[in-house]
Amino acid sequence: MDLSYLLTPLLAWLVAGSLKFLINSCRAGKPAFGLIGYGGMPSNHSAIVSSMAALVALKHGIDHPAFGVALTLAFIVVLDASSLRRQVGKHAQAINRLHDRAPDAAPSATPLRERMGHSLAEIFGGIVCGIVLACAVYAWMPLYD
Repeated sequence: MDLSYLLTPLLAWLVAGSLKFLINSCRAGKPAFGLIGYGGMPSNHSAIVSSMAALVALKHGIDHPAFGVALTLAFIVVLDASSLRRQVGKHAQAINRLHDRAPDAAPSATPLRERMGHSLAEIFGGIVCGIVLACAVYAWMPLYD
C-alpha cells in the first residue's frame, strides 16, 4: 500500500499552515491566532494541490492521465484562490463600509471577513512549498507500483 498519496497533501497542509502562522506572527509581533483563516503566505490550497500534482509527476511521469487530472484540479484551485475568493473579499469590504455608513444598521452585526483569497506571491509560495514536500516524500518513501 502506497501511503505517499495520503501523506503528501497532509504534510503540505501542515507545513504550509505552520509557515503561514509563523509568518503572520512575525508580522504581527505576537502569536497570530486571530489571523488564521483564508489568505496569507503561503497558500495552503496551492500547497496541497501542487504537492499531489508533483507527486504524481514524480511517480508516474507527466504523460500519465493521473497527472493531467491532478494538474487540472491544481489550476482550478489556484484560479479560485487568486480570483474568485479575492473578489469575495473585495465585496466583503464594500458591504462592511456600507454597513458602517448606514444610519439604521444594527451595531451588534459582526463584520464580514475581508481577508479572502491570495496574492500571486502567496500562491507561488504555496506551489513551491507543495513541490518541495512532494520531492521530499518521493525521496523518503519507497516506490510502490
